[in-house]
Amino acid sequence: MPLTFDEAFKRLIGHEGKFTNDRNDRGNWTTGIIGKGELKGTKYGISAMTYPDLDIRNLSLEKAKAIYKRDWWDKINADQIDSAIIFQVWDFAVNAGMGTAKRKLQKAVGVAEDGIIGKHTIQAINDTEINDVLLKFNAERLRYYTSLNTWNLYGKGWTLRVAGQLNYAALDN
Repeated sequence: MPLTFDEAFKRLIGHEGKFTNDRNDRGNWTTGIIGKGELKGTKYGISAMTYPDLDIRNLSLEKAKAIYKRDWWDKINADQIDSAIIFQVWDFAVNAGMGTAKRKLQKAVGVAEDGIIGKHTIQAINDTEINDVLLKFNAERLRYYTSLNTWNLYGKGWTLRVAGQLNYAALDN
């Protein structure tokens, strides 16, 4: 049975629940640059970097869910791609940015990494065995994380998140 947005959101909030205001996390700054702009934090995975005008601290769960549906789920053409894959891409997009997640998915299926999930990318995804997509995508995700200069600070958490995602991939495929 395909994963619905509501179910995916419940899973995501398991990773992205509480308010954080970590000065070392660029996502918590309105400019996306540590020490520049306003330190407004992240709540439910909605960051000041992505939504600098939003009152992050007072964000409701319902508002976060509406943002995720409108700005994230719908913008990755979720209805045209197997839900097992979409959940993986969506979770990574929330954690590392939409463009990064789209490009890593494209790399996993061997198409140009332009960050546009259009008909060419969707066809490549649909032509590739689902387990291959899931495994290659999560491999790209780990490569990306280990390339970041914040790996020593956040790497353990990112790795545990990918481990959880691999468990979901096994359930969803």
